[in-house]
Amino acid sequence: MRTIALANQKGGVGKTTTAVNLATALAASGKTVVLIDFDPQGNASTGFGVPREERAPSSYEILSDPTVTGQAARETVIPGLFLIPATDALAGAEVELIGQPNSAGRLKAAIQRLPQVDYVFIDCPPSLSLLTLNALVAADGVLIPLQTEFYAMEGLSQLLKTIEQVRARQNPKLDIEGVVLTMHDKRNRLSDLVAADVRAALGARVFETMIPRNVRLSEAPSHGIPALLYDMRCPGSEAYMALAREVMGVSREPALTGTA
Repeated sequence: MRTIALANQKGGVGKTTTAVNLATALAASGKTVVLIDFDPQGNASTGFGVPREERAPSSYEILSDPTVTGQAARETVIPGLFLIPATDALAGAEVELIGQPNSAGRLKAAIQRLPQVDYVFIDCPPSLSLLTLNALVAADGVLIPLQTEFYAMEGLSQLLKTIEQVRARQNPKLDIEGVVLTMHDKRNRLSDLVAADVRAALGARVFETMIPRNVRLSEAPSHGIPALLYDMRCPGSEAYMALAREVMGVSREPALTGTA
């Protein structure tokens, strides 16, 4: 089982879209996957059509009682893909956890209660919070969605430094799974320039697959299904299938330092 946190403290970079569709693509490839919605906004849960009143037990409950983790993981319409949804109660978890024993290791304890699966994905909130710290402590790797826009690299250095600190103090096995470039517009020269800059800075840690700007990716959540079910032949869906193949075959290189 490999646990991967999808993290970027900058919002609107396609993090949840990547979590939902990458998990779907891996399940479609025959893998068993659990997606944990760990963002109080609950967008990943909405993306699978789970009504807010039907989300308990959720990722909030598993932090205080790891024994309900198996019950919280419910089947989705995709065979082999399970979802632990989020509610807005998760927003209060950080305050409740402060000062509690093992406050940064609660999610890891919950994940250890899951049955054996191939992948666990954690959709983190857009912040370097105690929730994100829990995800980094629980994870084997971090997948970083990065939008191909002018401010793409802003904040990335801080995220990399946080990963280094977690590796040094709490989770020595934590690695960089890779950086995926999102919302790429091939008609826009700036997108290509940003992509080139990111590859120059981060090298082989950047996935070859780039996720394009695609209206079908934006439409799918309103229908409560992943884009791969909404339109499997759209460019966005095809890109996530290609990314899934890269994730399954990704090579492990020495971890990045905390600089960009």
